Amino acid sequence: MMDIFIGLLSTIGALAILFASIGVVRMPDFYLRLSVTVKAATMGVGVFLICAAIVFPDSEVPVKALAIIFFLLLTAPVGAHMIGRMAFRSKISVWKDTWIDDLESRYTVDEQDEKPSAEE
Repeated sequence: MMDIFIGLLSTIGALAILFASIGVVRMPDFYLRLSVTVKAATMGVGVFLICAAIVFPDSEVPVKALAIIFFLLLTAPVGAHMIGRMAFRSKISVWKDTWIDDLESRYTVDEQDEKPSAEE
């Protein structure tokens, strides 16, 4: 019974990583690719680590697997956010059908505003 459960979890993890790789090919712009990749790959790796913790319950593997999952869930969204923010500031264009851009007005700066004035 445990082998079937581990096989099912491994299949779910493999499918999550497969969906991440398909998302890299299918998504139209950088931001959507980044989102799909981080979410699906984090889930896939997390599920594989849970499988490893179940297979080796009597060693230090479960503690290490849980620590890796914790740090992965902590750092992956932060890293993706920083990469996406830098991409937006670098003016990497969004998909043409994107209708809501909450940060557009915040980072749109006129040429005059970028130049220091003589008074400063």
